[in-house]
Amino acid sequence: MTNVPGVDTPDHRGRTGLDRAGRDLDRNPDVVVRDVELTSQGWHVLRRTTFDYRRRDGRWETQQRETYDRGNGAVVLPYDIERGRVLLTRQFRYPAYVNGHPDGMLVEAAAGLLDADDPYTAIRRESAEELGVTLGPLTHVLDAYMSPGSVTERLHFFAAPYTPADRTGPGGGVEEEGEDIEVLELPFAEARAMCRDGRIADAKTVMLLQWAALDGPFGVNSTAGNGSCVAPVE
Repeated sequence: MTNVPGVDTPDHRGRTGLDRAGRDLDRNPDVVVRDVELTSQGWHVLRRTTFDYRRRDGRWETQQRETYDRGNGAVVLPYDIERGRVLLTRQFRYPAYVNGHPDGMLVEAAAGLLDADDPYTAIRRESAEELGVTLGPLTHVLDAYMSPGSVTERLHFFAAPYTPADRTGPGGGVEEEGEDIEVLELPFAEARAMCRDGRIADAKTVMLLQWAALDGPFGVNSTAGNGSCVAPVE
């Protein structure tokens, strides 16, 4: 088959050769990629990959996996140590709504895809768009694969101090992209309680709030000097 959008010719986002991703992987001698099939090229990309896998007992077997490629992303928890508050968002998430969430309105830390930016630039952009806050020094907390069984995305986690003076815009997201985001400024203790009682059910947000309570600005090892036991890196 020829002239397939996203394979032979550019798709609606100008991409081509999307079935090439993964074919050159050779870092693991126990995995040999045989074929990569493009199954969907909407806003993001779905692929079906066939590969040979050598089991621990030495036997080789052929497996297939579907992977959803949406690019990598970044997430941030802005905190005000003096007032004991954090900035979060609330927005409608259809996948959660269709899978049992009462109304689909999830409370989350601000996040977004990197697109063509590095993680630090991307999260500053998302913070301005979603929260209306101009971030100062960023602390890199960790990187994590959030759903490694099917989604390729690696998420870069950050935290950053803020003050009321840093809230330089209205936030709310980009309307042209369908975003309708409510900005929430919450006491840190309340945000932690929301994790315990289920009002916060978003994994990345729970992870950042746990970090803040254990090792971050609200943890037992925090210092008054910089509000965090982890030194800012940018």
